Amino acid sequence: MGISVYVDGSGGPNGGYGFFVKETGESFYEKKPEITNNQAEYLAIISALNKFVDSDEEITIHSDSKNTVNQLNHEFAINNEQLRNLAREAWSLIGKFSNLSIIWVPRKENLAGKMLGS
Repeated sequence: MGISVYVDGSGGPNGGYGFFVKETGESFYEKKPEITNNQAEYLAIISALNKFVDSDEEITIHSDSKNTVNQLNHEFAINNEQLRNLAREAWSLIGKFSNLSIIWVPRKENLAGKMLGS
């Protein structure tokens, strides 16, 4: 059946990121002021990857950030050094999964966005 993890992040003075696990209702949120939206999206995905890195389940990460999803799936180039570093961190975790997908969902279907109040 697998596990569906919804991630979201937002930048700015009230910045933060987190994830919501659809099957268990578990959620995680960390405030991190003064990051960019893109950094927040990456950090949200990295936090979800860290959570499930030892799981044998089929994991699907849902993000409403087209940019981040396409960059992590090697479809878009990353021109920002900070984001490149975050992507490298994500890729090193992604390599440990046997059954992982990172897919884009429209904002209104992002369960984490509702939970995180953005």
